[in-house]
Amino acid sequence: MAGWTVVRVTDPAELVAASHLFDGPVSPEGAADTLRRPGHVVLLARAADGRDVGFVSGVEMRHPDKDPEMFLYELGVDAAWRRRGVASALLAALRDVALARGCRGMWTGTEADNAAALATYRAAGAEIDDGSVFVVWDDLDAGPREATSRTDEGDAG
Repeated sequence: MAGWTVVRVTDPAELVAASHLFDGPVSPEGAADTLRRPGHVVLLARAADGRDVGFVSGVEMRHPDKDPEMFLYELGVDAAWRRRGVASALLAALRDVALARGCRGMWTGTEADNAAALATYRAAGAEIDDGSVFVVWDDLDAGPREATSRTDEGDAG
């Protein structure tokens, strides 16, 4: 027996109670807003004693000229529960949700040196695309900045 089950979060209080798994505290407002948004999915790995030991969040992405895809927003497992298959079970459960919603693919991003994440994703059947680059706007209120990289060819997407 695995020692945990994967459950879909429907109550914001469940996310607040699982704050220890996230990068920072989960607010009741943030939890409620996330759960009411169409396409957002949060799954928890819950130990037999009721303790939450891992989570995965995903967002269904759609574009007019593409099949739907599931964006794996974040995956986290309590340090004491790592290397027990929790992350793999959460990924499999998110994949099942994605398939049930008609998604044809699933994707995420991580740091190039995050060996544990890359190994987990490979084991779950993902292909690592070393040629992709993530472009990030951390502070939209800051306004435009001087360009640090530029391309003169191709489309913007």
